[in-house]
Order: sequence, then structure tokens, then C-alpha cells
Amino acid sequence: MNVSDFDFDLPQELIAQEPSEDRGGSRLLVLSRNSGVVHDAVFRDLGNFLRAGDLLVLNNSSVFPARLLGRRVPSGGEVECLLIGKLPTSDSRTPNERIGSGKLQVGSSELWECLMHPGQKMKPGARVLFEADGIQLHGEVLARHFFGRREIRLWSEGGTTDVQSAIDRIGHIPLPPYIRRDDRAEDRERYQTVYARDRGSVAAPTAGLHFTDALLAALRSGGIQIVEITLHVGYGTFKPVRTDTVEEHVVDAEAISVGPEAADALTDARRDGRRIIAVGTTTTRALESLQIEDGRVVPASGRTGLFIRPGHSFQIVSGLVTNFHLPRSSLLMLVAAFAGRERVLAAYRHAVAERYRFYSYGDAMLIV
Repeated sequence: MNVSDFDFDLPQELIAQEPSEDRGGSRLLVLSRNSGVVHDAVFRDLGNFLRAGDLLVLNNSSVFPARLLGRRVPSGGEVECLLIGKLPTSDSRTPNERIGSGKLQVGSSELWECLMHPGQKMKPGARVLFEADGIQLHGEVLARHFFGRREIRLWSEGGTTDVQSAIDRIGHIPLPPYIRRDDRAEDRERYQTVYARDRGSVAAPTAGLHFTDALLAALRSGGIQIVEITLHVGYGTFKPVRTDTVEEHVVDAEAISVGPEAADALTDARRDGRRIIAVGTTTTRALESLQIEDGRVVPASGRTGLFIRPGHSFQIVSGLVTNFHLPRSSLLMLVAAFAGRERVLAAYRHAVAERYRFYSYGDAMLIV
């Protein structure tokens, strides 16, 4: 299948640059998976389209401020670093011991994979400094990899602040590249679901941004069962499909965790013939990666590189809450695999005509 089969026209002004005034006030396009019929609604009315006994599955991963802004040492040139994922390390030496400065450096040290700009200057051995509000975070590039990726060691200044705390204090929320503005203080709250609790994502599971505590409580009161799983969203969610055919594309692996309680709820719902509705493509990937043994869903903790594309046979998910995705993206391909390419693209044309807001801070779809 050609990647060009997943293209569509989108006016730039429909790409949301700000979140809706209130989470539940986002618009909701309801698409019938079987007939392709669409209905325009408001997200706070989601319960009108669900039924008692449905199992709603949330991704409780939280976004951390993974974008660091600083300067090169000693030149002082500006540098930007987007942390992608923490790497394991068995090196117990402090950074200054390792680079041979002769000075002892008391403080924590972590190894990260990241993207850096300007990339051409960020060669192995390059030193950087990130600082704000009296907090200093040092870094040294250790290795360079494909597509601008770097391996960097970060360490805090002294023993008063560990690396994670320093990142939280001086880092910026990594808004997607199609949001063409700097992050603001309020993005720390709005680019986060109300049920986020497991730190580890560099991008929000955006379908969940529309939920409020009141809506979740109302759904539970209406007989909707709600469970949580975790998939830490990586930078691969923005990874462009560079191949001509869908089958050649490779999706980056991401960390998932589905505990026994969630696995039991999934098992019971499948046994009872109740609908399992995934909130987001991230949740869908996690659920469809699970093993089923003798009718039971098996808990899992690890990484998944599952690429859901047309032709995928869905074993667990029977409903989907999702935002509107980029043309030619792997996320659009996942949605097309679930509801059919023609139906999904027709729904997108309807959304464009009705001036829905697109992408991370945009409106939502429910496919049932």
C-alpha cells in the first residue's frame, strides 16, 4: 500500500495552536465503524455514545519537560536538546572523573538519547550547560547516531539537585513542531491528561486531553468501567514516514506496562462480549501488543514496536477515542486500519469542511 494513499488536504489555520478553553468543550466527531456515518457532538457528551458495560482504557503516562535550552561551553553559542529516552549505564564514575578533568564532581549523572540543535556542532566531546533559577545542568555529547540523534551524559552541579529534579525545574514542555509558538507555564497543565501519573512521555497521549475529572466520574456513574495502562510516548510519534510504501516503515519501540488488574478487566470484557474502547492510538498499540493465552489477556511490561496498519486483525480493541492526525502518518494508518481508509478519510474531509481543529490541541473523534 502506498503512503500517498493516506494524504489529505488540510488548511494550515485548522492546526490548533492553543488548547480549547475547557477540556470537555472540545468538539467530538462520532464515526460509525460499520456504516461510515458521522455525527457532530461535544466531547463532554461522550457518555451519550457509550453504554453501560463498556470498558474504557486510559494511558496514564505523564509528559516531562524534555526540552532543554542552554549554551555550548566554552563558546556560549545557543543549543537546544530534546531528551528522547533515558539510557542504562553501569559507569559509576562522576562526569568529571570520566572526562579526566582532575576535579571531583559531587552530583548525580544520567545517560540520555536526545536530539540536539545545531546538530553539526554537537560532535562527541562537545560540552553544554543548561541553567535557570540558580540550577545548573551540565552535559557532554558521547556519541552521534542516525537522523540527528545523540548520546549525552547529564550531571547536576553539586549534590543539592539530582538530574531529574534539574530537568523538571529548567526544562520546557516539548510541544509538537506544528505548534508554532514557545511553550508557556500553562502548557505544563494543559499538555497533560488529568489522570497522568507515570512519568516518561515526551509527547502527550492527546486523545486523553479532553477528559475532565467530572466527565470520568459521570462515565463511571453511567456504568462505564475505566482502567489504566501505561505507554510512554516517544519522539517516534512525530517520526515521518520516509518510505514510499506503508509496509517498509518501521515504528520506534516504546515502553509499555499493563498490570494484572487491567489484564483481568480486559479478559472479563472480552469474555462477556463487552466493548473495549481505547483512549488514543498509544493505548491501542499497547493493548494490541498483548498476548492472549487460553482466553486470558496476559499482563506485560516491556517495549512494543507494533506497527498497526491496514490489514491488522484487532484482537482486543473494539472502539477508539482519538484526535485528528497528520497526513501520511503512522497514526493515521492505525486509525485507517481500525475503521477503513475510505471511511476515515471521508470523516476527515467532513471535519475539514466543518472547521474542526486538528492535531494535539485539536478536537477528537470517537469510532464505535
